[in-house]
Amino acid sequence: MPAMFPKPYADFVQRLRVPSGFLLAAAFLYLAQPTWMSLLVGLPVSLAGLALRTWAAGHLRKNEDLTRSGPFAWTRNPLYLGTLLIAMGCAVASAQLSVVGLAAAFFVFVYLPVIELEEQHLRKLFPQFEDYSALVPPLVPRPPRNSSGQRYDAALWRRNKEWKAWYGFLAVEAFLVVRTLLS
Repeated sequence: MPAMFPKPYADFVQRLRVPSGFLLAAAFLYLAQPTWMSLLVGLPVSLAGLALRTWAAGHLRKNEDLTRSGPFAWTRNPLYLGTLLIAMGCAVASAQLSVVGLAAAFFVFVYLPVIELEEQHLRKLFPQFEDYSALVPPLVPRPPRNSSGQRYDAALWRRNKEWKAWYGFLAVEAFLVVRTLLS
């Protein structure tokens, strides 16, 4: 499969992913003007993303095995899809179209190249990745044709430190609620 992004760009973005995420968060905090309605609309979207990340993290054995169970039977990148849903839910909750646009652009220009790099790594690590990628779409879920049947494992969720996503989400939601109360 041809690369969508040039490798130097993808490598550059990979190194700047976390710092640029902090810049996006700062813009979010500055621009957010939430209302009770925007919180009610954005919250279920973010919770769906958190649920997806939680489900995925309970199946993922990073660099040990090619995970094909749980949400990985539906999409190759459920953690990134969950992140997108969380970000979009928070952006909607901010009640600012500019924040929604920033979050969408961030995903396109930062996360898509990172996904591409990660898949290149998985192709090298797991020879069966080609067969898997032929059956499972990269981001938009599709009902699985087959699944390994591996069950969710909460110990994997803890090992993958997915609780950090919940803490981050709760901090953002607390900020939005306080900002709404003060406006």
